[in-house]
Amino acid sequence: MNSQRQQIHTMTRRTLLIVLIVLQDLLPFIGNVPLGPLSITTLPITVAIIAILFGPLEGAIAGGTWGVLTWIRAFVYPSSALAPLIFTNPMISIVPRILVGVVAGYVFKILHRQNKVRATIAGAAASLTNTVFVLGGILLFANTPSVASGYHTNQAGLAAALGTILATNGVVEVIITAIVTPLIAVPLLKHLRKEKA
Repeated sequence: MNSQRQQIHTMTRRTLLIVLIVLQDLLPFIGNVPLGPLSITTLPITVAIIAILFGPLEGAIAGGTWGVLTWIRAFVYPSSALAPLIFTNPMISIVPRILVGVVAGYVFKILHRQNKVRATIAGAAASLTNTVFVLGGILLFANTPSVASGYHTNQAGLAAALGTILATNGVVEVIITAIVTPLIAVPLLKHLRKEKA
């Protein structure tokens, strides 16, 4: 494939993946799935799969797209009463999402194990990156009485409330992402390698 065709192929693929992220973020019950009292964010799965298949740069672009959507929605169409208080800060809405793709891509690249194990660990790392950096960002950049009140606590208790979210919602998301990511990524990886061969 010559250089120009390769560029067109890359841009087309990137555009389709961005559209996938946009649809997943905007359609109810796809990007966030209610599971009893929890709300499971599934976008780290998609970003991790993109990073595994196409590398950390494409993962960062996919994650960045998700982050920018989160940031824009916080201004124009908030997903909750807390969103305008938290996600209007790009350090909470955009940076963690970019890191999801970077971490997943590099974890998959660096590990020297079979693809299923690498994809499982990359998926878990992607989900954990999102949860830790978003919750950490809230604690560092949005530690206000209004935000604490949204978590049914005061400022002194915000760290404990966020820790509870990490230990419940966060753990469930890590497990689900670690299970689902290799189920999708590994067959797609085999298919892409066959196409290149």
